Amino acid sequence: MNHYPIFADLRDRPVLLAGAGKVAERKAESLLQAGAQVRVVAETLSPVFQTWLDEGKINWLGSEFHDDYLNDVFLAIAATDNHAFNSRVFQAAEARGKFCNTVDTADLCSFIVPAVIDRSPIKVAISSGGTSPVLARKWRQIIETLLPLHTGKMAAIAGKWRSRVKAEIQGTEQRRRFWEHLFDSRFNALAAQGNLEAAEAELAAQLDGYRPSTGEVVLVGAGPGDAGLLTIHALQAIQAADVVLYDALVSDEILGKVRKDADKISVGKRAGCHHVQQEETNRLLVQYAQAGKRVVRLKGGDPFVFGRGGEEAQVLRQAGISYRIVPGVTAALGATAYAGIPLTHRDCAQSALFVTAHSKHDGQQPDWRTLALSHQTLVVYMGTLKASEITEKLIEYGRSADTPVAIVSNGTLPQQSVQTGRLKDLPAMAERAPRPALMVIGEVAALRDELKWFGENEAAA
Repeated sequence: MNHYPIFADLRDRPVLLAGAGKVAERKAESLLQAGAQVRVVAETLSPVFQTWLDEGKINWLGSEFHDDYLNDVFLAIAATDNHAFNSRVFQAAEARGKFCNTVDTADLCSFIVPAVIDRSPIKVAISSGGTSPVLARKWRQIIETLLPLHTGKMAAIAGKWRSRVKAEIQGTEQRRRFWEHLFDSRFNALAAQGNLEAAEAELAAQLDGYRPSTGEVVLVGAGPGDAGLLTIHALQAIQAADVVLYDALVSDEILGKVRKDADKISVGKRAGCHHVQQEETNRLLVQYAQAGKRVVRLKGGDPFVFGRGGEEAQVLRQAGISYRIVPGVTAALGATAYAGIPLTHRDCAQSALFVTAHSKHDGQQPDWRTLALSHQTLVVYMGTLKASEITEKLIEYGRSADTPVAIVSNGTLPQQSVQTGRLKDLPAMAERAPRPALMVIGEVAALRDELKWFGENEAAA
């Protein structure tokens, strides 16, 4: 993020505007609406500027720019068609530590003026960081159609009642839930109808009848890594959560979508690394929920596919805590699809088996005879450390040593890489595979070269 987003309070603050043409008119109009004291430097004034001057809305400093004009202003805007003049204004502002924006010249800007959707007091600003103002305006037009016109009316009523709500409802999380429920309730419909008196009465009634909300836990599948694979329910859950307990396999892009003021706690588990014990994760889920918080247990893939979601749900039920499950795209589906490997195909695989190479019970052996059947796809989670044993057992129980295999590392992410080879090559492939990795064993792996589509870093077999 190259620019820090900020809304400046310009009421009664002096702002220097260099220029008085058509472009400068738009800038001046926005500054005046914000309550700024606009000081103009320009050789001549357009008719609009002349009217503003006659009405006492602006102060004309004359045609000559002097560096000292910047000494007591809050910020400056250069809006002339003279690049050398604009550059002089910018350099003078830089020397004095003043923010300066130069219209249509990104390298002469210390701040960017965004495209704005105005639902005062709600405002939404969109910026391309000076790279594509036209694209920013395009998205402003799109969002303009999505943001109801009565949004500002609801915000104004909420501002009027904010102090009373704060006095009567203790705790930030409880107040947040009150407001969220209010904005989704009949209050919204009344404000949309313009019946603001009834909307305010509805707010008062809900506040009088308010009861503290109890905590809950949502077990959320984050998918294999690509944030675009998050479900709508998953995105809503992580943006509403007070606390998020997340796994090591949850990508940074997805963590970036968690509500900014939520507590994020890593409880990741990864082979060969220090990790939080499952019992401690269970304890934290119960502790935060009993404290009345909305808790999200954010897991890579799907909570109920090798994600211990079933165990955690059992703990929550025993503790009497409300919970929900939000499924996610499990790695066997997401990573193989991005690798161009179909799990089933009429010509070579009529079934697919998902197995994990790690068991809670040491020494427990899988049914190798079933796993070694031909014309089926075997997808092995967390299997790279046991690749030699898996290869040996599958061949022992009848799988051909020349069975096609693939290892997908960092599936669905930009750094995804895929190795392909034969079953006999699997241990060597696993040795050099970046983690996390998923092993695919079966005839469908041979279709990888024909069906690959997702840009990636190729790895030699």
